[in-house]
This record gives sequence, structure tokens and C-alpha cells, in this order.
Amino acid sequence: MADETYTGSFYCVKCKEHRDATGKVTVNAKGTRMAKSKCSVCGTNLTKFLPRS
Repeated sequence: MADETYTGSFYCVKCKEHRDATGKVTVNAKGTRMAKSKCSVCGTNLTKFLPRS
């Protein structure tokens, strides 16, 4: 996986709003793909689980 990114809607649990952001795609130990980013308003970490490809 060569520097894959995800651009789309993340849900911020602190703001309780959907935010559009771009995040880096990572794979955890179980093989789950997820995009990670930061909320542009409060700075909280955003995580979006992605389908397997």
C-alpha cells in the first residue's frame, strides 16, 4: 500500500458533527483498513473504518 489516502466524511464524537477531511489509510493488526485524520474545529482524532479491498 503506497501512501493511500481517503477523502470524505468523518464523524467527530466531540463536536457531534460530520466533517469533511482527508486522512491517511492504515491497516491494523486484524487487517481492518481505516482512515485517520484530525477534526478541523476541535483537533480531535477522527477515524473512519473502510471496507476491505
